[in-house]
Amino acid sequence: MESFSLILAIVVVTALAFDFTNGFHDTANAMATTISTGALKPKVAVAMSAVLNLVGAFLSVEVANTISKGLVDETGIRPEVIFAALVGAILWNLLTWLVGLPSSSSHALMGGLVGATIASAGFGAVHGDVLVTKVLIPAVAAPIVAGVAAAFATRLSYRVGRSADGKAAQKGYRAGQIASAGLVSLAHGTNDAQKTMGIITLALVAGGAVAPDSDPPTWVILSAGLAIALGTYIGGWRIIRTMGKGLTDLAPQQGFAAQTSAATAILASSHLGFSLSTTHVVSGSVMGAGLGRKGGVVRWSTATRMFIAWGLTLPAAALVGALAESVTDLGDWGTAVVAVFLISSSAAIWKVSRRQVVDHTNVNDAEEPAGVVTAAMAAVTPPPAGLPATDEPSAVIPSPAVASPAVPSPAVPSPVVAAPVGATATTAVAAEPAAPPAAV
Repeated sequence: MESFSLILAIVVVTALAFDFTNGFHDTANAMATTISTGALKPKVAVAMSAVLNLVGAFLSVEVANTISKGLVDETGIRPEVIFAALVGAILWNLLTWLVGLPSSSSHALMGGLVGATIASAGFGAVHGDVLVTKVLIPAVAAPIVAGVAAAFATRLSYRVGRSADGKAAQKGYRAGQIASAGLVSLAHGTNDAQKTMGIITLALVAGGAVAPDSDPPTWVILSAGLAIALGTYIGGWRIIRTMGKGLTDLAPQQGFAAQTSAATAILASSHLGFSLSTTHVVSGSVMGAGLGRKGGVVRWSTATRMFIAWGLTLPAAALVGALAESVTDLGDWGTAVVAVFLISSSAAIWKVSRRQVVDHTNVNDAEEPAGVVTAAMAAVTPPPAGLPATDEPSAVIPSPAVASPAVPSPAVPSPVVAAPVGATATTAVAAEPAAPPAAV
């Protein structure tokens, strides 16, 4: 068993706390579309996702090795640096959860680690080539690739299912969506749980508990998997609402296409050791699926807020990590001050969140209001082919005034009669006697 110092124990506990926030912050990645389309009940969905996250944690250690061996110079890192990095990541996760924005837990961790390392050992301790090739480039490319794939998959799903029985097709797509959601959860475990494994392993190396270049010990893999599974089961309902209802309105076909595309991208990245943001991938695939359906639109006001949060994640977490490292560098009392700040800030954020509770009972109750661009697109874009007549908008056709020769009536406007789009005026006023056309 490794020999532990007090600071090393604090770092491990803090890393597992981050893993927990990562779990509930990223639950939406796997289950938001499944919950929003009604394929699974909310609590069943998060329970399924939690189990598969735990299983996925044991499938690979490539991403963990990227963090523990590749991103920073592990020989010049102290455990206090890891602690400071985790402070930046946790606070960013909690802040974005509070406002319901699906930002990247992965990039929060990377940013915190880079900022704390630079504050401690300078820019030379950060491996810039690894940061660019395995963090920054995937951050830009992955959501684009997943979005394009989801758009094509959505169009293909509607084309293939055009001649299928409506109810049977919907049932089949819901089953496929459940399976693809499980695949995303499994992929999330192989990628995001490993980030915490990597950070704990890096702390163990920095504290002299394990040899450099070591793979994560078994107890690290198990504890990281359990922490992220527990966080997933708690459910980040605020972000689930944004992902499931705030970006676009999804049918089961779209949910299936989005999740399948996202799972494929995440699993491929995990195999290659890319520290990928599952949030970026799933958000990109959801937007692609929204645009892939004829008549589908994306709420760009929500998407814009997400893009801003994505751009701020790395620098914001890096700044907090660097400031925290500057304080911990003052000694044990500095580390204690940072720990108290982390606990008090987390408690304050939780208290604010209680003012408007979002949980499994109301996660689908409200939708994000449509922006100006979305409303305009919806007004001019025809609905997808095959919708029943009840889904089409209704037109209001006023009936012409009819004067009765026998009994003069007061000037009261005739009642308004609604008729389906395409109906003739004769149909709309069939119950009334014909009247000569009014003079123009």
